[in-house]
Amino acid sequence: MASFILKRLLTVIPSLIGLLALAFVMIRVLPADPAVALAGDQATPQMIAQIREAYGFDRPLLEQFWLYLGRVAHFDFGVSIYSQREVALDMVDRLPATLELTFASLLVSVAVGIPLGVIAATHHNRWPDFVIRIGTVAGIGIASFWFAIMLQLLFTMELDWLPLSGRLSNELTPPPFVTGLYLIDALIAFDFEAWTDALRHLAMPTMTLAVAGITTIARFTRAGMLEVLQKDFITYERAAGYPARRVVWIYALRASIGNAVTQIGLLFGALIAGSIIVETIFVWPGIGTYVAQAIFAADYKPMLAVTLLVGLVYALVNIGVDILLAFLDPRVRAQG
Repeated sequence: MASFILKRLLTVIPSLIGLLALAFVMIRVLPADPAVALAGDQATPQMIAQIREAYGFDRPLLEQFWLYLGRVAHFDFGVSIYSQREVALDMVDRLPATLELTFASLLVSVAVGIPLGVIAATHHNRWPDFVIRIGTVAGIGIASFWFAIMLQLLFTMELDWLPLSGRLSNELTPPPFVTGLYLIDALIAFDFEAWTDALRHLAMPTMTLAVAGITTIARFTRAGMLEVLQKDFITYERAAGYPARRVVWIYALRASIGNAVTQIGLLFGALIAGSIIVETIFVWPGIGTYVAQAIFAADYKPMLAVTLLVGLVYALVNIGVDILLAFLDPRVRAQG
């Protein structure tokens, strides 16, 4: 297992370099000039030229990337044009908010998606299956920005149940920093008022992000369960008199969970990458809002840093999923 993990980690490095190179080229060939954005609206052509020379924007693209890659190797992601702070510090400050939103969305997706998939499979071609299939198809087609606005109109404007935006009410003080996740830090500090308020702020962004996750996990769980329920060992367990719930929710689900677990791993990275729109709509102070501001300011360094972060998350989560599958499925352990 240790050699397997080491091999996978070694393959991550060239993958991240390739991802960074692709993002670097795509960002730098855009018509927006970072030197113009850095100089401001009142800058003269001479000032823009000086900034372009000072920041190396006048050098060949390959040389620029090589210099940037050398800085990244020393965890130096540069200074943001928008915030005038080091990008690494900005990301450290904002990452906990995105992780809290991502973990909450993933938890809701798993808690709802897997049971829906099992119910659809055990009621194959009956009304629960049809309802769930229609719902998952509709969920895939829902635009996150539209759904977020609809939730705001319903739960804030009409019902006044949930706050419109932000991570915590202005009159409350954030809990003392331990993990950066307000729900956990508030519990550690026994600040239940802040915990309740943070949960209310988290509700609508979580629901928005979780829709795509629920539909994906439900569909893959259903497909895996339908295949496993036709296996001989399921027929034997039923004939032997095992309780139906035990056969379905333990034996069949464990045998079919591999595809769903793989999708959960991919979904984690997708939720971080897809949080840009959701965080912007709900003014959530995370990585998504940060990179959206960088895009508007033609600030390429935060964009590259977030791209690298998402790629790293995808790689590490996929390695974690492979390890988890090895523990869940003996066949995977035998092959690895």
